[in-house]
Amino acid sequence: MNVRLQTLAVVVAILSAITVPSAHHSWPVTYSKLVTVKGTVTMFVWQNPHPMISLDVRRDDGTIEKWSVGGPATNRMQASGWSRATLKPGDVITGIGYQFNDGQKIIRLEKVILPDGKELSVYGR
Repeated sequence: MNVRLQTLAVVVAILSAITVPSAHHSWPVTYSKLVTVKGTVTMFVWQNPHPMISLDVRRDDGTIEKWSVGGPATNRMQASGWSRATLKPGDVITGIGYQFNDGQKIIRLEKVILPDGKELSVYGR
């Protein structure tokens, strides 16, 4: 292969890597069991790739566990009725979803029960 063809091959490879979007990662969760946590919202970050909710969850012994609950991209959540104003610090919600495989207190959210009792999905089901 001559130098010209090698250079062209390298340029094509670089341009392909730059312009072709890569597949989005999947959540490393256990799908065999839904986990439910009820807690007080301490922060709601409405941004891509995953809006995240920070929760203080009171255990039976009175101690507080810090949980992170995340949904899909904002446009997907908007299609299910969410907005940046859906939650605010101080709201007590119940998050239902799938916990990380390694036991971290992080949940891939499926739905929440809002302070008024309304259920709100993140995937429209």
